[in-house]
Order: sequence, then C-alpha cells, then structure tokens
Amino acid sequence: MVQRADINSVLSDIRSLRSQMMQNQQIQQDQSVRGRIDGPRQVQETRETQEVPSFSDMLGKAVNNVNELQQNTSELRTAYEMGDPNVDITRVMIAAQKSSVSFEALTQVRNRVVRAYEDIMNMPI
Repeated sequence: MVQRADINSVLSDIRSLRSQMMQNQQIQQDQSVRGRIDGPRQVQETRETQEVPSFSDMLGKAVNNVNELQQNTSELRTAYEMGDPNVDITRVMIAAQKSSVSFEALTQVRNRVVRAYEDIMNMPI
C-alpha cells in the first residue's frame, strides 16, 4: 500500500523546493552579471544578420510548450494514482501549478490579441 504524505510535510517540501529554486535563480543572475562585467566584449551583430522570429512562430511555440506541460502533468498524475514509487505528490502538484500558470498566461495573451484585433477593426477609416 502506498503511504500518503501529510499536508505539513508536503508544504514543507514545496517551501524548500521554492527556496532552492530562488537560490539557484540568484546564483544564475549573479553569474550572468559577472559574465557581462568580467567577460570579453562581444561584437554587436548588425540588424541584417539577426533573425527575428515572427509572432505566429512565437505563439505556436508557446501553445506547444503549454501542451507539453499539460501532458507531462497528466502523465505524472496517472503515475501517482497508479502508485508509482518514483513519483511523489510534490512533483505532481508543482507540475500541475506550472501547467495551470502557463495556460492562464497563454489565455491572457490570447485575450489581449483578440482585444487588439477588435480595436483595429473598430477604427474608422
């Protein structure tokens, strides 16, 4: 039988993971700043050599990313429900929150694009 963790230990695990994530982000930011200050200067590329992705490409990548996160969450949930000992509730909950936040962000972007389109269509000619 699979033992279920109590809520206090789960919350403690989530808090410790969050603090570790924040520390890692701080270290990466410090290294990034140090690299910009101490590192050699890079030659700026001209505008012709830089390729700017189109809005549709960026939106497509965002939709695919959200889809992958939701599929990963679904797989983790199924594995946890089936009693897989390698999947714990914290991983499932974190994956669920990631997919939820990314879906909400994508929905907000879609709403703003639709609103901008409606504004443009309502402009007098």
